[in-house]
Amino acid sequence: MSNPGKEKNTQGNKPFAPAGGGQPQMMGGPGRPGGPGRPGGGPGGPMGARLNKEKPKNMGKTIWRLIQYIGKSKYAVLGLLLIISTVTVADLFGPTLQGKAIDTFRMVDDKLTVDFDTMKQVLVIMFVLYMVNAVLNYIQGILAAKISQTTVFTMRNDLFRKISRLSISNTDNRRHGDLMSRMTNDVENVSNAISQSIASLFSSVITFIGALYFMLRTNVVVTLVAFLTVPLTLLVSAELAKLMRRYFVRQQMLLGQLNGEVEEMVIGYKTVVAYGKEGETVDRFAKVSEELRKNSIRSRVFGSIMGPCMNFIGNLQYVLVVATGIYFHIKNPAKFTVGYIQSMLQYSKKFNQPINMIANQYASIMTALAGAERIFDIMDTPDEIDEGKNPMRVEEIRGDVTFEGIEFGYVPGEPVLKGLDLNVKAGQKIAIVGATGSGKTTIVNLLTRFYELDGGRILVDGVDITELPKKTLREAIAIVLQDTVLFADTIKANIQYGKSEATDEEIAFAAKTAEADVFINRLPKGYQTVLSEGGSNLSQGQRQLLAIARAVIANPRILILDEATSNVDTRTEMEIQQAMVALMKNRTSLIIAHRLSTIRDADKIVVLKNGVIVEEGNHDELLARKGEYEKLYQNQFAGIAT
Repeated sequence: MSNPGKEKNTQGNKPFAPAGGGQPQMMGGPGRPGGPGRPGGGPGGPMGARLNKEKPKNMGKTIWRLIQYIGKSKYAVLGLLLIISTVTVADLFGPTLQGKAIDTFRMVDDKLTVDFDTMKQVLVIMFVLYMVNAVLNYIQGILAAKISQTTVFTMRNDLFRKISRLSISNTDNRRHGDLMSRMTNDVENVSNAISQSIASLFSSVITFIGALYFMLRTNVVVTLVAFLTVPLTLLVSAELAKLMRRYFVRQQMLLGQLNGEVEEMVIGYKTVVAYGKEGETVDRFAKVSEELRKNSIRSRVFGSIMGPCMNFIGNLQYVLVVATGIYFHIKNPAKFTVGYIQSMLQYSKKFNQPINMIANQYASIMTALAGAERIFDIMDTPDEIDEGKNPMRVEEIRGDVTFEGIEFGYVPGEPVLKGLDLNVKAGQKIAIVGATGSGKTTIVNLLTRFYELDGGRILVDGVDITELPKKTLREAIAIVLQDTVLFADTIKANIQYGKSEATDEEIAFAAKTAEADVFINRLPKGYQTVLSEGGSNLSQGQRQLLAIARAVIANPRILILDEATSNVDTRTEMEIQQAMVALMKNRTSLIIAHRLSTIRDADKIVVLKNGVIVEEGNHDELLARKGEYEKLYQNQFAGIAT
């Protein structure tokens, strides 16, 4: 399933093509979805892809963009901030109250005395304080979950809309499994990080400031001692973060590749088994999986180092504060009581708590940021260009199509079409034939503006197609492909895909026109029969008839038949031909065919060779010339593949 002939695209906005300038390899693309290319797409073929190294990007920009998404839930965020502030400030009074409770125990004349009134008062305040904190923490969790899910809901929708606006050439250059990984795994990682970390981050900032305030108010010297470990904390955390970030970004990229391998294996399983490539497929999967395993171990190891390092520095700070507190207690036991020292120790731990929290959640945060970068990478991809402003409506299009001096290549320096000129009049039936790689499907891809021209222009009714909005242009065109694309929905919905507002009567008429109503009515649920993925519970011929019915209901001005009968037997082909005759009536039709017997009645046959039209004429005229068409015909008649 790997294609070593595919080379890396250096042009950026064009798909990867086979060496020698053949047809683009694609899945779900314009020419032949799931056709000659491997499912999954992407440079070098997904299963044979080299594992590219991905460098860390701008983390600050990523964080800022995440904050903007979080800010869309501004009222929930404000409520969360208010609750966190209340909880944190209340919590900061805890050490002071604990110190006062401890200091109710006093030694008077070598006797232990207890100030029960003060203790009772302090304990009641502490009980109320902690009860309120528990309730507020519960509400805080609800708000954090709401913010998290609202954020990823918006992000996921934006990402899906963005993918729908990408050009086909762009999606051809990406592995489909990797795209799905960004939509699922990466978005979910962002969701987890927000729900688990957002409240902690807000709380940590307030805790740090509050603890610093209480420490300074209590004792400046002890506060300065606690600050001695801060430079060490910043240095260690910065160095570890720099080291870890590389592995977390790499981990998400490898996970996307792994998803691509799985997707390709599932979609292309029959081919894998048919060619006995199970072992190679498993080996390729194992290679990516092994690299992911090694990288994940490294990322987790370095991620787990952060916590112990911060704990060590925190304990070092704790020891320094204890030593300083004991020193002051010895000097002035009346002022520096046990409760006083205990309060300072608690505040020093709270002072260090934000850094420890970030250290403990660093792995989750880095994974989320790496995923967010991958999401924003898609969002930053330019949309498909559509500069068309011509007000022409679909109903006004007659179907005259003119190709003037068309120059195009999928790879720079390897042209597929070379100065092609072709004139198609409205209502004409034009057949395009030629050997594989001659540029037949490329003509269709350019007419539908799935790819942009390198030179020349294409006119529809005398209007340059770049001046027509792509929506108008594509609504005027219907395509019946070699490999049909059906969705896991009812037969009715699949036909209705060509015209969303179609009535039941129109759907039935389209099916009858396409000769599909006979087999549909035999099914137990008729038009309400639910198809499996890709319509695999129907025969190839039945799937093709449904595709024709979809084209009928779209009522196009221009019809493209891209080898629509090449995958069926002769008897089924005859049935499909009858349906196509009805479909092509009074429409401009471009027929790409390998089976030359299917195009004998075409108004004009165009023969392509190496991206150039070498012959034009009807079937009899071209046979009489004894040229390229006659060679193709004789080869096919003799059973030799073209």
